[in-house]
Amino acid sequence: MAGTHLQSSRITETVEILSRRIRERFPEAGLNKVCGHLLEFAREAQKTSHDISRPMYGVRVISGLLVFLFAAVFAWCFAHVRMPQQQLMANEFVQVVEAGFNAILLTGLTLFFFGSLETRVKRGRALRALHELRSLAHVIDMHQLTKDPERVLSPGRETESSPKSTMTSFQLNRYLDYCSEMLALVGKIGALYVDEFTDTEAVEAVNDLESLTTGFSRKIWQKINILQLADERQWHDPSPVAKSAETVAESSEVPPPQPPATEA
Repeated sequence: MAGTHLQSSRITETVEILSRRIRERFPEAGLNKVCGHLLEFAREAQKTSHDISRPMYGVRVISGLLVFLFAAVFAWCFAHVRMPQQQLMANEFVQVVEAGFNAILLTGLTLFFFGSLETRVKRGRALRALHELRSLAHVIDMHQLTKDPERVLSPGRETESSPKSTMTSFQLNRYLDYCSEMLALVGKIGALYVDEFTDTEAVEAVNDLESLTTGFSRKIWQKINILQLADERQWHDPSPVAKSAETVAESSEVPPPQPPATEA
C-alpha cells in the first residue's frame, strides 16, 4: 500500500542531495568521502532489499528436492525394516524406541533446516549489510568527535596536539547538522532491509542500529543547542567589545553649546 512502505529511490535521492550540500559547503572535508560511502550503501540497499523481498525460487527448488530425497530414503529404510518373530526383551525394546525417536527427531530437524533455508539466506544478507551500516555510523560519529562548540565560542591556548579548527560558529552548526542527517539516513537505509522481510533477528538488528544512531544524534544535538543558545545570547546582548565601542563613542561626542549667561 502506498504511503506505508519506505521508498528506496527517495532515500537514495535524499542521500545524493545531502552529498551535494556537503560538497558545496565543505569541499575539502573528509565528510565528503563518508557521505559518498553512504550513497553507495543506499544504492546497494535499494537492490538488495528488493532481492530479499522477492521469493528465492532456486533455493526453494533445491530445498524441495533435498527434502524429497531425504523423505524417500527414510521411507525406503522404514519399508525394509523387519520386526523379529520372537518377543523383545525390555532392554531391546528400549533400544528400538530410542532409535526410532532419534530417527524421527533427525527427520524433523532436517525438514526444518531445508524448510527455513531461504529465510536464513535472506537473514544472512540483511545482517551483513546492517553490520556495515553500523560501522559507518561509528565513522560518522568519529568525524564530529573533535568538533566542540567551546573551541569556537571561547577559544583558549592551543597545543601542538590540539585539533585544528578553522570553522566559524555557523559552519560548525552546519557540519554537525550534516552529521546528524547522515546518521538518520543510516537508520532509514537499515530499515529498508526489513520493510518487507519480517524476520525477528533482522528486525532486532535494525532496532539496535536505530538506537545506536539515535544516541549519536543526541550527542550532536547537544552541541548544536549550545551553538544556538550562544547565538541567541549574542543577538540579544551586545558583546563586550561592542559595549566598549559604544561607550567610547558616547564619551567622544561634543556636548551641545550652552546659551550665554545673561547679566542680572
